[in-house]
Parts: sequence; structure tokens; C-alpha cells
Amino acid sequence: MKRLIFEAEHEQFRESVIKFMQAEVAPHVDRFREEGIVDRELFLKAGAQGLICTWADEKYGGAGIDDFRFEQIIIEENMRHGDIGFYINLHNDLVAPYIAKLGTDEQKDRWMPGIVSGEKILAVAMTEPSTGSDLAGIRTRAEDKGDHWLLNGAKTYISNGILSDLVVVAARTDPDVKHSLGLFVVERGMEGFERGRKLDKMGLKSQDTAELFFNDVKVPKANVLGDPGQGFGYLARFLAQERLVAAIGFLATAQTAFDITLDFVKERRAFGKPIGAFQNTRFKMATIRAELDMAQTYVDQCVLLLNAGELKAEDASAAKLLTSELEGRVMDECVQLHGGAGYMNEYRICRMYADARISRIFAGTSEIMREIIGRSLGLDERKLS
Repeated sequence: MKRLIFEAEHEQFRESVIKFMQAEVAPHVDRFREEGIVDRELFLKAGAQGLICTWADEKYGGAGIDDFRFEQIIIEENMRHGDIGFYINLHNDLVAPYIAKLGTDEQKDRWMPGIVSGEKILAVAMTEPSTGSDLAGIRTRAEDKGDHWLLNGAKTYISNGILSDLVVVAARTDPDVKHSLGLFVVERGMEGFERGRKLDKMGLKSQDTAELFFNDVKVPKANVLGDPGQGFGYLARFLAQERLVAAIGFLATAQTAFDITLDFVKERRAFGKPIGAFQNTRFKMATIRAELDMAQTYVDQCVLLLNAGELKAEDASAAKLLTSELEGRVMDECVQLHGGAGYMNEYRICRMYADARISRIFAGTSEIMREIIGRSLGLDERKLS
């Protein structure tokens, strides 16, 4: 189905992104997966191409384009022609906005040029070994020592955990106040900041996910983002965009799986004819096509709402829920239509199947998404009991 949200300038930009992904990322995907990490130079190359933080102010090296459709295109084409483990979306659209929107002029002048150039790779550290989506359960603590904060704790499942140069760490600042959190920028090389093992995951093999440890890390007051007691509110404020970013990626990978499978069923033969000629195959592919188009229309509408500053948490949660669940179904059907080949790692669809399983877990589980949507309908146990 034709998408109506893009203009000529967006399509021109898309072509440049495709060329970059095909030239700089795709040829190295097998090596990235074997090594469990992408080259950090990839961020520098993306920065030189103008693909990092297109929204950033020109004085920091950005294009100053306040139009999320350009970021949407980068996410989509990285999924299609680049590599899912190249977490440029985390850098551009999840972590950099914390610094750009919460940071002081001094902080932005200090960090944003390196962020936009790709020299300073970003990560955000929220999840802990004993907590998942429950941010109120964070145990990492920061103590005010007058001229600095003393940070202690551990984080796990941190994307860009090995590559990152700046990590936005959520930590409890008042043990007696449940939602009293601060956001602290920890820099590579700070004493007491240690990276644990690079985690061995089911999928996303080329994405460096790690454990992080903070042992009496002295964080300067100049590295605190916003009010050190309002971090919970800041995290909630940025979650809608995070979930939309996730939804865009899930849908792009599902569409890619569909395209790969469509080509496969036209070529693979059984009982003397292509399996695409069987009614079962036609019906399954037709259903997927219809569901992808429906979901894409919803996600595109969410992007326009984000541009207008009107994207609601429940709308973004719905996008994340529906696309992650759809992606899972599409991957399963596409593997099935590949037959035995779908179970072989040499086929991309096999790797995509494993990569997609995390989609219903990170950025808030499907269960959490349903809870958010349900509460927006007034179906809150606390209010109804």
C-alpha cells in the first residue's frame, strides 16, 4: 500500500541512507555477528554522512531538521539494508534527546558535537539484575557529597554497553522517596566505572549488550541531567518516543521478512510447482500483507503525531504492542514457508526469527503495554475498587 506521509525530500534522503547501509554496513554483517559487536568507526562514518541526530542544532553539526520522518527512514533502512545490531536508533533517538532536551548549554556544548559526529557513542542504563520494567525498583544509588555525587550499583542488558563513551545512568537519589531518581552521565574512563561481560544472547548477535558496574564512581555535579530528584518523570516523558522508535524497527524487519519470503516461495518448488502457487501459501502471504499495511498506517500516523507534539503514551504503547506481536507472527510464518531452510543460520530468515524474539520484551513488555493502554481506558484497579 502506498504510504502518504513522505515528500520528495524524504525519498531522496532514503536513497542516500540505502546507499550508505549497503556500502558501509551490509558487507560486514557476518563479521559483526561473529565478533558480537559492530565497528565503532561505523558511527563516525554515519556522522560524516549526516545520519546521526538529524534533528540536532546546526551549531553542533546536525542538520537542525525537526522532522522525525528523517529518523524514521534511517531506522527502516538500517533494518532492511544494514544490520539490526547497529544501534544507531538508540544513539540518535533514545539517548541523545536526554542530553539535548535536559542538558544545560554547557553540557550540550561539551557533548553534542561528539555525539553528532559519532565520536561519542551513547547508552542508557536503567535495567538492573533484580528489576525489569519496574523503574521504581531501581537500587543503584547516588549520594550527594557536596561537590559531586557518589554512584554505586549495577546495571544489566545494556545496549551499546561495550562501545559507549557516555552512559546516562538512572540512580536513586533519596532512599525514602519511591520515585526519586536522578540521571547521571558517566563517561568512559571514570574511576570505578567497569564493564562486565558482553552478554551471549539468543539473537541480536552483532549488538554489544553488557553488564555495567559502578563502584564509588565520583560523578561531577556538572554531569547531572536536570533535577536529580525528577529522573522518574524524565524517563516517563521520553518513553513514548522510545516505543515508537521500537515499533518502526519491528515493522521494518517484519516487512523485510515478508519480502525475503515472497522471493523464496516464488522460486522454491514442491510437487512440480513453486510453493507460492499453493493456496495455503497465497492465503498466508495475503494475510501478512494486509496486516503489515494496516500496522504501517498506524505507525506512520504516530510519527505525524510525534512531529506535532501530540503523541500520547497509550498510542505509542499500542504501536509497540501491535508491531512486536505482528513481527513475531510474521517471522514464525516466514520460517515455516521456508521449510527446513528456515531453520538454517545461513538463511537470513533464520537469524531474523531469533533477533525478533526480544521485541515483545524490551522497551516495555507486551504485558506492560497492555497495562498502560488499559489504564488509559479508565480500567485501573485502584480507581475501580
